[in-house]
Amino acid sequence: MFEDLYFEYPVLLNLLWVLALQVILLVVYWNWRERTLRRMGSRDLESRLLLGFSSRRFWLKNILFALGISLISVAIAGPVRLVKERGKTQKSADILIALDVSKSMLSEDSKPSRLELAKSFIPKILRTLDGERFALLFFAGDAYPQMPLSTDYESLLTFVRNADPDFINNQGTDIGAAIETGNRMLETKQRGGKAIILISDGENHQEKALQRVKEARANGVQIYTIGIGTTAGSTIPAFRGRKHLDMNGRPVNTRLDESFLMQLAKAGGGQYLNLKNESNVLKTLQEAAKKLEKKTIEVQASTKKEYYFPWLLIMAIWFLIAEQMIRWKKKIA
Repeated sequence: MFEDLYFEYPVLLNLLWVLALQVILLVVYWNWRERTLRRMGSRDLESRLLLGFSSRRFWLKNILFALGISLISVAIAGPVRLVKERGKTQKSADILIALDVSKSMLSEDSKPSRLELAKSFIPKILRTLDGERFALLFFAGDAYPQMPLSTDYESLLTFVRNADPDFINNQGTDIGAAIETGNRMLETKQRGGKAIILISDGENHQEKALQRVKEARANGVQIYTIGIGTTAGSTIPAFRGRKHLDMNGRPVNTRLDESFLMQLAKAGGGQYLNLKNESNVLKTLQEAAKKLEKKTIEVQASTKKEYYFPWLLIMAIWFLIAEQMIRWKKKIA
């Protein structure tokens, strides 16, 4: 059990040394106090000076307080245990998420930006279509595979969280390359049970996208497009310290091209959806996934994280409340 335990923020465990120092000082104080009282020599005088004082209560309060603070220190260090889950078989469809990471996705006509909105929506797709296998690619001027088909959603979301146009050298938007690469990543012996969910503002700088969609459809892949942004459009904010300008030095206005995304979805046997209505998008994707042909796959043994923070915090609060309920002195009749 303990060999799989680790701390996400181990440096915070150093707070325990501060607590240990306080405990040492408390013990030193107590020994000094006892020696001082013994030097007075009179137990009667000692009793009058310390009327109602209970050494048992003194130590109980301090022990409870130390336990509470210790547990808080351990809790904020983020104790986590890796739990291994056995492999199993399940029926699943294969779905690839293609996320547009071109500069136009930095536009803020969808708050906080098109890209950030898309990144926050992908976890909702995974929760809604839980049990399906997912692959992931990013695209801009070219396509960049990030993760092959897997049920390891946590790893996929790690890639999604790190999606950033700043990491892409070949800028522009080549949706055709995204479809072509996605089709390749979904290549299996089974003809059906495959889909691509393409999340983009639809700005395409290449002419081959529709042809690539038809090729994917011939391979049994359905294409669902999710539009993000507005048709009114917006300028692209500063990127690497520079404004995105056209040839005349004016800020480029980038718009959602719904018409093009609709063409892609229609040619791909899927449907166009607008992210303005998230609940409708999720419902449509859920219904579409149910209709996809499922195949039996073997899910490899995986690990999940068990977080102990809440339990330690509850125990710490309990100790601190108990400490506050104990009085320093006994009631004197």
